[in-house]
Amino acid sequence: MEIFLDTASVKEIREVLPWGVIKGITTNQKIFLNEKGIDFRSRVFEILSLVDGPLSVELTKTAERDEELIAEADEYSSWNPERIIIKVPMFGDGKGLRIVETLTSRGIKTNMTCLMTTNQVLLAANVGATYASIFFNRIKDHGLDPAKIVLESRRIIEQGGFPTKLIVGSIRKPEDVTEAALAGAHIVTVPYKILVQMPFHPKTEETITEFDRCWEEFKRARNETKVLTS
Repeated sequence: MEIFLDTASVKEIREVLPWGVIKGITTNQKIFLNEKGIDFRSRVFEILSLVDGPLSVELTKTAERDEELIAEADEYSSWNPERIIIKVPMFGDGKGLRIVETLTSRGIKTNMTCLMTTNQVLLAANVGATYASIFFNRIKDHGLDPAKIVLESRRIIEQGGFPTKLIVGSIRKPEDVTEAALAGAHIVTVPYKILVQMPFHPKTEETITEFDRCWEEFKRARNETKVLTS
């Protein structure tokens, strides 16, 4: 299972990139809102220069007709066709499916997003979405079991021979990452504030301190032995 970082902050990316665990970046309109005052296109190129992996960029003209959304997708994809992934929402009227089908036929990589049910994932896979993004805690907020939906979706993808990869987002605590991974997510996209909690455990810190103390005692004992035998 791969880990993506859910952010548009170059500061956050630069801080965790040396860990060697980040394989891609996901963004959306809400994430870019947190980066107030930046130029959208410039930030996309800056992220691409930092991370050697896919970058999901979401369509913003969601109230427009198919043609406008496809034109927006064409523009974003042209910036880096291999690494920019176009996020298309699962509109309730099927518009998102039409758009993904069109983009897929043009060889544009897509990430069908805002998925809350197994049926939505099934539809996304059938129109050739490169990725399908399941919103873990938003599903839970609706009273459903997100782990079950991830498990069912992974089974459908594998049994159907679909190339679609599952991205699980809407992560609110480190335990969500574990639960999503065990359920079968191909990728979990994790906010910075959650990712930086994952290496820490108080017992680990206590154990490191104990071992450091023992090593200092070992060195003192060795020096004392040298004095006595000299």
